[in-house]
Amino acid sequence: MMNADLVFQLYGTRQAEPAPRLLKAGKLTAQLAAGNLRTITYDGVEVLRAISYLVRDRDWGTYDPTLSNITVTQTETGFTVAYTARCAGPDGIILDISATIEGTADGRLTFKGTAQSPTGFETNRCGFCILHPIVGVAGTPVIVEHVDGSIEDTELPDLIAPWQPFKDMRTLTHTAVPGVSVECLMEGDTFEMEDQRNWSDASYKTYVRPLALPWPYRIAANEPVEQQIIVTITDSRAASDISPATAENTGTVRLAPGTTTGVMPAIALLITPEEAKASLAALRQPDALTVQELLFHFDPAAGHDASAFTDFAEIASIHPGTTALEIAVACLRPLDEELQEIATGMRAASFAPDAIMVCPSVDRQSTPPGSRWPDCPPLEDVYAAAAKAFPGARLGGGMLSYFTELNRKRVPGENLAFISHCTNPIVHAADDVSVMQTLEALPFITRSFRAIYGNKPYRIGPSTIPMRQNPYGSRTMDNPDGARIPMANCDPRHTGQFAAAFAAGYIASVLDARLETLTLSALTGSFGLYAGRQEPVEEGGTRPLHAIVKGLAESAGQKWQAVTSSAPGKVVAFMVETAVGETVWIVNLTADEQSIETLLGRRSIAPFEVTHIAYVAGDERMSSIRNAFCAAAPEAVLSNTHQLPAPSTVRNDWSSLSE
Repeated sequence: MMNADLVFQLYGTRQAEPAPRLLKAGKLTAQLAAGNLRTITYDGVEVLRAISYLVRDRDWGTYDPTLSNITVTQTETGFTVAYTARCAGPDGIILDISATIEGTADGRLTFKGTAQSPTGFETNRCGFCILHPIVGVAGTPVIVEHVDGSIEDTELPDLIAPWQPFKDMRTLTHTAVPGVSVECLMEGDTFEMEDQRNWSDASYKTYVRPLALPWPYRIAANEPVEQQIIVTITDSRAASDISPATAENTGTVRLAPGTTTGVMPAIALLITPEEAKASLAALRQPDALTVQELLFHFDPAAGHDASAFTDFAEIASIHPGTTALEIAVACLRPLDEELQEIATGMRAASFAPDAIMVCPSVDRQSTPPGSRWPDCPPLEDVYAAAAKAFPGARLGGGMLSYFTELNRKRVPGENLAFISHCTNPIVHAADDVSVMQTLEALPFITRSFRAIYGNKPYRIGPSTIPMRQNPYGSRTMDNPDGARIPMANCDPRHTGQFAAAFAAGYIASVLDARLETLTLSALTGSFGLYAGRQEPVEEGGTRPLHAIVKGLAESAGQKWQAVTSSAPGKVVAFMVETAVGETVWIVNLTADEQSIETLLGRRSIAPFEVTHIAYVAGDERMSSIRNAFCAAAPEAVLSNTHQLPAPSTVRNDWSSLSE
């Protein structure tokens, strides 16, 4: 168990997540956490990512119920779990839940839940969510039985579906590995599926109550709501067909050269009017961070006015790179009038950004299935007015929110210089594992973007762990206690080593997208690179994320080469050319020390560590390693070993290893 100081260093909080309890029933295993099941495996293969009984409020926030009367019985042939839980809503409303879980050695898992309220209870959703994994499953056959008894023999979406791929579901059956099928039977209500990769969740989600029905809705007082999920795993493999354990559940992660190459994107930092003066002070420091671009944010609905441009102009005057401005267009008056007014304020302040991205303010709000699209001028008109108002700037469009909104409202990109969107990893879940797993969804997002927009210049960000805006409710969630909660506007992990690993893993996951620019943080504030009070580093010092952004900015424009990992859910890596040679970035995405095998031999890497192995031109020993990478010879592994210490911060080993 980690000590409190290490937990604080890694997560920015001393509140460690309780370790899940492992449940076993023959070849079936599951982790029990907060009354729900996650990482459900059969014979070492993940068959379902989670089965959860969830209750959402009117802003789609997730209740954190108080559990009681928990009993867990584990036998040689299976397990049973029972508990009660209570959700306390506003104005004294209460919802009580009773649940039972049973797993048997024949590959059967049953999860029952009953909700009842003595007061009546308002909710957007109450019931089961089933998360299906995406890696190795996307694009594979699936059989759907609908509530009317009809059978649909189809495939899980490969490219991300903007709307629900399946509705009115009773059962869904997919293949986990050849010869092993997984059937999910859903009883008690009508279920449908959404493609959660839209929100960068690493799952397809089967959930209760169709979104076409009104929400929020009310559970009547003293009327029980009963639901049940039955998972049946069928193993038709012959003994000779069963593969040995993979690297995901063995001791060592093997890294080998890949063949994909590209150019590292430019790195940008977000500057808001609220943080402009603090950002200016940071940029005036002698050791100020230099990135390729500063991304300024302007939103009249948030009270921003022309005075912000004076601060922006002063910041831009000392920035050696390019500048961009994102504008949330109010669209409340004639477009020419609104945008010309903004342009006049910019000219008066001598603020002339190189690029301008415009997005109607209303498009930041999600339009769920079955909902009426809000009034908004045609995007062609918005872009035409922007081109007229800002004739000297590269004009971009897209969404100031997430890929979900871009996928559902696809912008006319023909006359745009670039298209942009953001991502956020705590839309639906905020536990440590789920946040890191969102990295799995990023290649699906970027590949889906390319399928829609081809080779159009592509920008992502700002994409941070804290949520800067909530397209799915009236607000982001305040987080004064520094907890791990979905949709929070402040997250303690942003201040810890966790965020450094997340950011390095993020860029490893999107390199193949050929991004023009990537924004992973603000410069200052709760989304920024400098520490505040009660953080793992001294106030005013740099958060661990600073070293990652600095290293990525120094690598911008350089050639990168893929590095394959035998366990990408644990460790990812990529190689970058530098002025003095090549550097391999290696990222531990887990809270456990990992043993890795590289072309330099075997070594260990500390929890959430980002380490660099550097080749320096002229080093003959390293030259042979470089040639092996360039030849992309995955069988080449050196036998010598290097044991690294467990550093307390990001490791920046830019010199050649000579031990």
